Amino acid sequence: MRALPAALQAALDSGATTLCRCWQVTRSDGAVLGFTDHDLDLVFDGVTHLASSGLSAGAAELSTGLSVDSQAVSGALSADAMTEADIALGLYDNALVRQWLVDWRDASVRALLGAGRIGEIRRTGAAFEAEIVGLAEALNRPVGRVYQRGCDLRLGAARCGVDLSDPAYSGEGVVSAVPGPARVIVTGLTHPVGLFAGGRLVWLEGANAGLVQAVRHHGNAGGVVELETWDEAPMAVAPGDRLRAEAGCDKRLETCRTRFANLANFRGFPHLPGDDHVAGYPSEGGAHDGGSLFRA
Repeated sequence: MRALPAALQAALDSGATTLCRCWQVTRSDGAVLGFTDHDLDLVFDGVTHLASSGLSAGAAELSTGLSVDSQAVSGALSADAMTEADIALGLYDNALVRQWLVDWRDASVRALLGAGRIGEIRRTGAAFEAEIVGLAEALNRPVGRVYQRGCDLRLGAARCGVDLSDPAYSGEGVVSAVPGPARVIVTGLTHPVGLFAGGRLVWLEGANAGLVQAVRHHGNAGGVVELETWDEAPMAVAPGDRLRAEAGCDKRLETCRTRFANLANFRGFPHLPGDDHVAGYPSEGGAHDGGSLFRA
């Protein structure tokens, strides 16, 4: 049973409807925003909880043990609260949310109902609906390594050893043209064709500053460098926007050896038998001595 502050319990026992919900959202950039379903703004913990956001709570699923709790909140997109641009830039991805039950007559009379992180956000016109999942959700994430032919490390990670700040593997450029959605022509990059495919594009300036996108294709036609990302940037890209491109890796042993000279740190199992060996059966004349299947 949840223990409530005496003043809040007294407000509940009185039967008067003087309670509301407040949410504090800590975004990935460190900004803290407050929202409430009350009709007036409330201030506590140094945060102004906006009533103009029109935020309201949906159905909640709470459970004991390690099961994941979930709840949905919905509201209107506005310049004073959650904006479509901020959502598109990923500032609310995995943001920490604290939910309070507050006596609006005195905001110091309140109780923390729970905490979670924002999962999926759905936008419809000028409104949004955000899923809040409990902190136990992190326990559902797989931990450990996977036995597979390709390397399981992220390029540039500590165990990988490749330094992406090396000018051979990264560079800064400037957008000179935008030929289509998710495609840009860039000046200032002189790297080999295909180096940035599978890598990252980090926007340094412009409307998308701070956004990171995955690169799908790195081409060079007639000396013109073209980069294509898997998804279109949420904000308009304009000539003059500055970006940083980082090399990609397809996780193959050959790439690790030839492109990065990093074979000693390869973390895959390239000689792992495939499904054909799992489903295979003994054949006459074959070698069935239990030895290695690898042939140099």
